Formats: sequence, structure tokens, C-alpha cells
Amino acid sequence: MRLTSFSATLSERFRGYLPVVVDVETGGFHCEQDALLEIAAVPVLMDEHGFVYPGEMVSTHVMPFAGANIDPRSLEINGIDPTHPLRGARDERDALDLIFNPIRKVMKQSGCTRAILVGHNANFDLSFVNAAIRRTGHKRSPFHPFSCFDTVSLAGLALGQTVLSKALFQAGLDWKGEEAHSAVYDTERTAELFCAIVNQWKRFHDACIHAEAALAQSESARF
Repeated sequence: MRLTSFSATLSERFRGYLPVVVDVETGGFHCEQDALLEIAAVPVLMDEHGFVYPGEMVSTHVMPFAGANIDPRSLEINGIDPTHPLRGARDERDALDLIFNPIRKVMKQSGCTRAILVGHNANFDLSFVNAAIRRTGHKRSPFHPFSCFDTVSLAGLALGQTVLSKALFQAGLDWKGEEAHSAVYDTERTAELFCAIVNQWKRFHDACIHAEAALAQSESARF
């Protein structure tokens, strides 16, 4: 395999895509019939050395769409009370605008052409985002409609773990079980995990390139 150095610009690192870590809390497992109740997103940024780090969080609670199903068992897991007067929930269209607008701003600042959703079991989160987009007729989603980065697969490859909490522990990162199943907390932790894996690969990759260069120089000096 031919190794080449990674670009130190975010727009080139992921082929023009801006990675955005997303987590949703829902009223069930079926995106077309179960309610979207909470969503959080964190764009991934890059420093001048090519290492990535989590950007600023944006999140909101979401009002169930008309006729939405809410499974009580899901509420037992995520601890959400959809009827709580202080929940500050927005309707789906306003919630999407709140999430999408800062993502588009970061895309413009970084020179990226589109966002790509990062999640732990990412297809689940993307399916609920896409279902909300369809219901509201939203025309300005920044996300690729079907491509995503899944930290389950990345963590399985890089860390030998697929469960979020175990992958975080393996990576030397914090996990507080009592705070799990909040969209904000799970997004924070998934963003940290994604950045740790990407940065770990960069360090390994750079070390291999330096070793190759040193070996070539050594062999050249022999002749």
C-alpha cells in the first residue's frame, strides 16, 4: 500500500466532506412512525497540524410530529418526558434549521462542500434525520443523504471494541453511564472517540512515512 501524507486542511482530509457527529433520541426504532425527541450535533474541526477535534455543540429537544408513535420503553431508556413544560422543544422544521445553520457556516469557513454524518450506529441517526427532512419538506440539508462514518466500525477496527462505553475506555476516554442516552452527552463522547481514532491513525500513518523515508535514505547511503 502506498502511503502519502494527509493534508492539513479539513476540506481535503475527507474529500470535501465536513464530519459532523450527530446523536438522536427517539420514541422508538422506526424513523417513519416513531417520534424524533432530541438531536445534538458537533462539527469536527482541524488544527494547523492536521489533527481533528470537536467543535461547538448545537442541540435541541424536538416536539413529536403529528401522529407520532412513542414507545414507553424508549422513554425509560432516554429519560425524556415529551410533555414536560420546561423541555423547550421545537417543531421538527425549526429543530432542523437550528442544527443545520451552524453546520453550513462551518462548511463555508472550512471550504467543505457537504457534511457527512458521524454516529455510533450512524445509519440509525441518519434515518431519523432524513425522515424529519422528508416530513418537513426541508430543502437545505447539509448532509449527504446516505453516506456516513460509523464509529462502531471504526472502533472495532482501531480498538477492538464496538460498544461505545467500552471503546471509550479502551481509548482512555471518560464515560459516565448515568449520563448516557442524552443526545448531548452521547454526541460529546462519540465526537471524542471519532477524533481519537482519526488522530491515532494520523500518528501511525506519519510514523510509517517517516520510517519509510529513513529506510530509503539508509539504503541509498549504502551504495
